[in-house]
Amino acid sequence: MKVLIVCATMSERSFNASMLDTAVATLRAGGHEVRLSNLQAMNFDPDTRPEDFIEPKDPAHVRYDLEQRHAVEQGTFSDDIAAELDKLLWCDCLILQFPLYWFSLPAIIKGWIDRIFVNGVVYGGGKWYDRGGLRGRRAMLAFSTGCYPSMCGPDGINGDMDIILWPIQNGILRFAGMDVLPPFIAWSVAYKTDQERREMLADYAGHLKRIDTMAPLDFHHRDDFTKEWRLKDGVTPRATGQMGARPIRFP
Repeated sequence: MKVLIVCATMSERSFNASMLDTAVATLRAGGHEVRLSNLQAMNFDPDTRPEDFIEPKDPAHVRYDLEQRHAVEQGTFSDDIAAELDKLLWCDCLILQFPLYWFSLPAIIKGWIDRIFVNGVVYGGGKWYDRGGLRGRRAMLAFSTGCYPSMCGPDGINGDMDIILWPIQNGILRFAGMDVLPPFIAWSVAYKTDQERREMLADYAGHLKRIDTMAPLDFHHRDDFTKEWRLKDGVTPRATGQMGARPIRFP
């Protein structure tokens, strides 16, 4: 399997750097081909700018999604976008690895997604969810957090982790068509002993050894929804986003 790891880690001494080293060693030992986008080390620019397009269609009024589609057709992305898009389309599995910031992705990874998940390739023109442009590929989150597991359960003060991750796992990865694998979470890293951190890294290695066989998370198929994009009568909600929803009726 060809695996792309996109990571955010600011220090070679951080636990996330150790997670990255563990991932690369484990995957390569398992016969997988690995490529990296270590965003801080690359000095990757997460900001969307008009300069992302060598020959914009409408320089006077840049609409980013439409300019992405135009750049796909003309081959006129900036060099850094073109290089990262090539990596994305090369991979069979994408791993996003990061420390959890404010219940979400660090800005540098969100910016990578904004710039690299381009309209006309990853989504657009009817290509979304199970028909997304990256269908057939796998994706997984691997992240550290200061939270304890009890804080992120159904009755936890932070709310259920499945709900916290829904905008990323459903709104980005599944929206793009990818099969989303169960995440690896390194809990309360700052409060662990060195031995406990080593055990977490061993657990991460074990998780990665099943990356090509583990069952993906369950999401609804587009055919489960009506033309108004509501679940059809008789379809039992089974994905996190629909299971927690209460019916809203519009006039």
